[in-house]
Amino acid sequence: MACRRCARVWPMGRDRCGRCGGKLSSRDTKSLQKVWAWWIAGIVAYIPANIYPMLVTNTLVSSSESTIIGGAVEIAKYGSYGVAAIILIASVLIPVGKFLAIAFLALSSVRGSSVSPGRRTHLYEIVEFIGRWSMIDVFVVAILSSLVQLSVVASIRPGPAALTFALSVIFTMLSAQAFDPRLIWDAERRAPNGKTP
Repeated sequence: MACRRCARVWPMGRDRCGRCGGKLSSRDTKSLQKVWAWWIAGIVAYIPANIYPMLVTNTLVSSSESTIIGGAVEIAKYGSYGVAAIILIASVLIPVGKFLAIAFLALSSVRGSSVSPGRRTHLYEIVEFIGRWSMIDVFVVAILSSLVQLSVVASIRPGPAALTFALSVIFTMLSAQAFDPRLIWDAERRAPNGKTP
């Protein structure tokens, strides 16, 4: 097994790493508790991310605030349907899909599932892969804020939802990383006759 501190590999049966003295353990016994803790934190942060404004625009004559969905609708009104679709997919569909997938993986590793372990492992790999693409909204706000610095005519700044959305993405990434995919196969081995309950 590998040391979590220095990554040195040791044969099974050792308690401590001979290099750094770190405690060796094959499994994180609190994996599912960490998954649920980060998952709940992600949900809690995702709610205000969709309620509060993501972008605040001030001009000489007016001030406007845009939520994630409101901003996508506004972009679509100007004919940029592709950009609006990307924002909706990256900011609504992908995060909600990640929440559902992580919850399904965590529940199925305890209760079992009719979905094969191979497919569940593939789902876990997809969740891990798309995690890095969930920050598109925050990047758009950062780019717009830096590009539109015409402080006399207009200013664009991130709204409170930018922080909560970033936190939600980080929490769901931590939730996915806390999940031990070996739990999927453990549930398979526990089932009688090799069939998942």
